[in-house]
Amino acid sequence: MANVAGGFDSGSDAEFIRLLGYARRSASEVQSHLYIALDRGYVTEEEFEAIYQKAVQVKKLINGFIRYLRQS
Repeated sequence: MANVAGGFDSGSDAEFIRLLGYARRSASEVQSHLYIALDRGYVTEEEFEAIYQKAVQVKKLINGFIRYLRQS
């Protein structure tokens, strides 16, 4: 979320896109950490799947935002 906020205030679409890329990678890191949490029994498979799918959705939204900024 901080990368999105920082990008919004950056003053240029190119910088915003760069920071959105960081945000997208952060969502991928969340997915990676979820596998560890599942393996260690910190989350159930149902919790894992719910959170993992939210990260997938966030990445799709970020990708759409990046496409929009590149076209504008």
